[in-house]
Amino acid sequence: MTNSAIRGCADIVADPAQLAVHVAGWFVERVATTSSPVRVALCGGSTPRAFYTLLGSEDYRTKVAWERVHLFFGDERFVPHDDAASNFRMVRETLLAHGAVPPANIHPIPVTGTPQDAARAYAQTLQRIYGADVLDPARPLFDINFLGLGDDGHTASLLPGQPVLNECEHWAAAVMKGRDEPRITLTYPALEASRTIAFVVSGAQKAAAVRAARSGDETLPAGRLKPKGEVIWFLDEAAGAARTRSED
Repeated sequence: MTNSAIRGCADIVADPAQLAVHVAGWFVERVATTSSPVRVALCGGSTPRAFYTLLGSEDYRTKVAWERVHLFFGDERFVPHDDAASNFRMVRETLLAHGAVPPANIHPIPVTGTPQDAARAYAQTLQRIYGADVLDPARPLFDINFLGLGDDGHTASLLPGQPVLNECEHWAAAVMKGRDEPRITLTYPALEASRTIAFVVSGAQKAAAVRAARSGDETLPAGRLKPKGEVIWFLDEAAGAARTRSED
């Protein structure tokens, strides 16, 4: 059965540079029209690096009331936060580099103890800030949830063939296999509890995965998402090339 909710709308620009400018501008406008606090889940990878860098630049960072924004992470590699592979390090060196975001508003995934310890601790952080340990469909956990997409169809660290794909209770989980290092990821229930899910994808190598995920192909982890709110696909022309004429 097709999951029409994941299709959302496609917002396509010419190339990765224009994609970064477009997403950064969208974020500025969305924060300005969202009531406080604005809870934002960030994704890792090379594509978001460009618009994080823009948001951290002088031209953009003064346009956002960062004191109203709380930043979270959709997933993290279980490595120290100063490791080159760390999503937190990438965000710190780009978006956070100039200190515009109050430290109390930054909520990285912990990477101490075991991966399972870290997942439990992050779920507790989310529940404390949300104010409940059960998600209410009428009250989103995140206002904006940025997600990437791998060419294998994974999003966050919901990796193909891993037990985490069947997790429907906990908000965060350890992913022990599927990549070189363990990871901690938000699970489907937490990711789906978003007012707006914004996929940000570039590159021709992602085009087939974009098409399959948007069609609700549940053989891909991203295709199994059942979003509770709005879905926007921010794509460059290469990533959006696989759309059919029946799609918007």
